[in-house]
This record gives sequence, C-alpha cells and structure tokens, in this order.
Amino acid sequence: MITRRGFIHAGSLSLLGIDMARNLRAASEKPGAKGKARACILLWLEGGPSQMDTWDPKPSSAFKAISTNVAGIQISELLPKMARRMDKLSIVRSMHTKGNDHPQGTHYAITGHEPNPAMHFPSIGSIIAKEVGGRNEMPPNVLVPQWERGRQYEEYFRAGFLGGQYDPMGLPDPGKKDFSVADLSLPKSLAGEAVESRQSFLKLVDQRYRRLHDGAEHANMDQYSAQAWRMLLNPTVRDAFDLSKEPDKLRDEYGRDAVGQSALLARRLVEAGTTFVTAAGFHSNSWDTHAKNDAGHRDRLCPPLDRTLSVLLDDLSRRGLLESTIVLAMGEFGRTPFVNSDLGRDHWPNCWSLALGGGGIKGGAIIGSSDENGANVTSDVTSMGDIFATIYKAFGVDWMKEYDTPIGRPVKIANSLEDRTGEPLGQLL
Repeated sequence: MITRRGFIHAGSLSLLGIDMARNLRAASEKPGAKGKARACILLWLEGGPSQMDTWDPKPSSAFKAISTNVAGIQISELLPKMARRMDKLSIVRSMHTKGNDHPQGTHYAITGHEPNPAMHFPSIGSIIAKEVGGRNEMPPNVLVPQWERGRQYEEYFRAGFLGGQYDPMGLPDPGKKDFSVADLSLPKSLAGEAVESRQSFLKLVDQRYRRLHDGAEHANMDQYSAQAWRMLLNPTVRDAFDLSKEPDKLRDEYGRDAVGQSALLARRLVEAGTTFVTAAGFHSNSWDTHAKNDAGHRDRLCPPLDRTLSVLLDDLSRRGLLESTIVLAMGEFGRTPFVNSDLGRDHWPNCWSLALGGGGIKGGAIIGSSDENGANVTSDVTSMGDIFATIYKAFGVDWMKEYDTPIGRPVKIANSLEDRTGEPLGQLL
C-alpha cells in the first residue's frame, strides 16, 4: 500500500526534503527575542585546542606570548592576526567542564549536560532556534559541514526532546568544488513550471488522503511545506547558500578549505536571516594532538584558525553585522599542561579557554585566570551554563528558563556545575 508519506518520499518532495519543512517550523514559532544579538556563529574547534598554545600562553608552551591591540592582553604567537583584533573578542581562561573524552566532552560543551541514556538533551543552537526563530524564510539553525562519516557527534548538535523542527539543517562541505545544497537545487530536467505542475498533482493525492485521514496536523504541514516550496523557489534564499556570489579575493582570504568556506557561508546565512550557524570545518578531531602537539598547532591548526577567525570578524564588522552577531570559538575541552612521551598533549576539561564577542558581548576583556601551567582555574570558574546564559541574555532570552521533558522532568537551558543555573558573565554585557 502506498501511503501519502511513501508517495512524498518516493519523489514528489524528495528534491526538497522533509527536513527543510521541519526546520522552517522553528522560524515561524517565535517572533524573535529582544536583545542586541540576532545571530550566533559557533566556530567549532573539534578535538580540543591547547589553551597554553592559543589563548592562555604559559611558560610550558614552546611558543612565546605576544602583545595584542588591547593593553595587558597577550596571546600565543601562533595567532598574530587575532592579536591585532583582540578588541573584538574576549577570552575566558577559566572554563571548567565535564567529560574527559570526546563524546562526553562534546555533549557537555554543546548541551551543558552530561550524557544520559534516558534523555536526549537539546543543543544550544536548537534552544536558540526555538526561542528566537529565524528570519526571511531562512532555516534558523544550520550545521556546516555535517559529518561525512561517524554521525555520533552530530547527534549532540540536534534538538533532542524539543523535536526535529529545531534540528540544524546539515550541509555538505562548502570547501569542495562540487558543493551544492541538494534541498535548494532543482534537477536540471525540472523547470519551475514543472514544479508548479507537480504541486498540482500532489494536491490531488492530498485530497484523497485527507478524506481518509483528516486531522489538524495537515493544516500545519500545509504551512511548513508551502514555506519550504517558497524557500526552494525564492532566489534570495537560494543565493544565501551560493558561495559563487562572493568575490574570489574574499573567498581566498577566508581560505579555500572546509574551515574558511564554512565560516564564509555562515556569514552569508546570518546576513540572510539564519539565527545560529555551527561552522564545523575542523572535523575528524583535528585539534586532538596526542602526538606532536607543537607541530600540529604550528603547521596545521592555528594558521587556518588565525586566518579565518580574523577575516570573519573583519567581514562582519565591515558589513555592520558584528554588533548583532555573536562569534564563539571553542572546542570541547583543553589539553594537558604537560607533554606526553609522544610530544603531545592529552584531554583536559579542568581548565581551558574559549573566545567570544559580538552581538552585544564586549571584546577586549579577560575572564578568569589559570595557574602558571594552565592546569587549574585560579579565579572565576566558568561553566558552559555561564557561557550559555551570557549568550541567551545577549539575545534577550530568559536564561533561567527550564523546559519540561516528555516525562515531566524540568531541564535547565543554562545548566551549570552541580545542577545550578548558569549566570551571565557580567563583565561582558
């Protein structure tokens, strides 16, 4: 028996993708919170950067500390471009989180909760999609690029019990020459007129289906499916995903790799109306430097981070978007203060660093401190819940809010250590 769902899956909307209609629900359910921030770009540094070799230089690092354009702030010599832009971002040097391995650390960094087999917690991107929504028919939550192999980490960036409508729209690697977004690309053999004809045919099928299975959900599906079709046929929306619209010079400045092109696409999407974009060009545990930490940070990791993050900040600022767009650069934890026998650094959630700014969050500040080796927090212990609360407040979202799960359990959207509610970092707002 061919059901309506089967019919759609078989081809009537296969070029569009049901996920798009789900994602668009989120854009319609909230008018948008009132805060300076209207968007957030998470530059995801998968694997966990070494704090002492990036944002919190220490004598234990092989790299020297250099001054920045903010008096009193020094960062690693591996980030010379960011040193000239330190007024745009602030550094938190007192992060303390849970999870000593990548799955647990990633889950905690993205949700603020430790993994629980009985609970699928929502990510910060999904919560912001729910609370703020999107604009201009754009999907409110986007992940670029999605993982090509093991999808375990990708699950942590999803909406969990909030529902699939708040999941990120996953995109392929924009650093590849054949990059395209299938959900927004009509087959060459299918013209716009044919789409209209196919929609007419679908309506005939729907009429028969609805007589048999009438229900309120169809009205909602009409709304979101119609919006998905409008997105498909809207040249402005399609153009937001089209990197060929950017000058070659700017694409080169961002970097013609997954890191650079993901950040550039993120800028295009927030400019068009997307609320939260995870730019995850550093895949495959890139920053997981258990061996040859110094060579990895010097030759492979810090150069693209320094290049892309600095160009992203300049690009957002030049377009007047930095005032309304939060930029957050972080991984799931830091690295050990000591070097192992393979000249590498291992996992270290006890004390690590991240950088954030824009969207009403002040730049040019240092939050917290670590000891002489970067091993332990010595002031202003900061949790993921505190970071989340800071971001929510910048958006105008009530960071003390709790969601009820399907089984009636309250879950904090800004969950701090020891089940406390996170507090916004007052020095940054």
